[in-house]
Amino acid sequence: MTEIPANLTCWVLTNGMAGFETQVIGVAEALGLAPEVKRVAPTPPFKWLAPHGPAQPQEGIAPPWPDVLIASGRQSIPYARMIRKKSGGRTFTVILQDPRVSPANFDFVWAPAHDRLTGPNVLSTPVSPHRLTQKRLAEEAALFAPQVAHLPHPRVAVLIGGTNAVYQLSEEVTAKLGRELAAIAGKGAGLMVTPSRRTGERQTQIIAEALKGLPAIVWDGTGANPYFGFLGLADAVIVTCDSVNMVGEAAFTGKPVHVIELEGGSPKFRRFLDAMYESGGARPFRGALESWASHPLNATDEIAAAIATRLKAHIAGLKAQETRG
Repeated sequence: MTEIPANLTCWVLTNGMAGFETQVIGVAEALGLAPEVKRVAPTPPFKWLAPHGPAQPQEGIAPPWPDVLIASGRQSIPYARMIRKKSGGRTFTVILQDPRVSPANFDFVWAPAHDRLTGPNVLSTPVSPHRLTQKRLAEEAALFAPQVAHLPHPRVAVLIGGTNAVYQLSEEVTAKLGRELAAIAGKGAGLMVTPSRRTGERQTQIIAEALKGLPAIVWDGTGANPYFGFLGLADAVIVTCDSVNMVGEAAFTGKPVHVIELEGGSPKFRRFLDAMYESGGARPFRGALESWASHPLNATDEIAAAIATRLKAHIAGLKAQETRG
């Protein structure tokens, strides 16, 4: 990757949603920057007008402006435009996800390929950026290894999301999934199951009851989250389709990823899942474990490398301006 100065100041800016923050911090860290986390919470009518309207004054969003700004989410877009303008173009502005305004307003835009966004300063990849690294996977795996030492191989990380605006995890679907997981465990696999906040108490209970007495662990939400530890320890992964980030993090492991397609969907999610299947990074879950030659999918480093190249040219341009001035 193109080297950039280590002393650059960097803000990461979102509305505080975990999915956005994971992406912006992950890219900043991949660039070798120590980001300062900024969160905005505009109120109506500014909230309604985003991304097209002006930025509502927010505490902490003030000069000195950073050298690099990495923002994500509709509410962050007015602030990114404002900072780029008020810094006189000195702040290199990066947007992750489709900004819903012209990419020309910013220095660099990343969008998932299923958004079909194009432009001379736009990069698209099938999977999203995240904070995972091979080093972190190994560290988390070592931390949780004692908890799964009794489980047989193959060990399978089962990542369960839940109902959102696009998909539904009904009790009926959960019961079917529980039976399928029980069958896999009954054939000698060790299951490491992590529900999420969206899974639902009843759905989690259904899974736990289905796996009772079998070689399986179902995280009960207490103590340290074993999500990354289980990913690092897994020989294969089963993951619900409702989170692009979750599927992408599973694909980063380079292990066979089986995607549980829930009820519902959207054209964008369909394009994402189809691209994952075409890449070989994942396959639809058909109730049993499959084996194939998979490879890690890592968008974070690709995005960081593209930013670094443009950022280096941006810095050179600023220096040339100072010399002429």
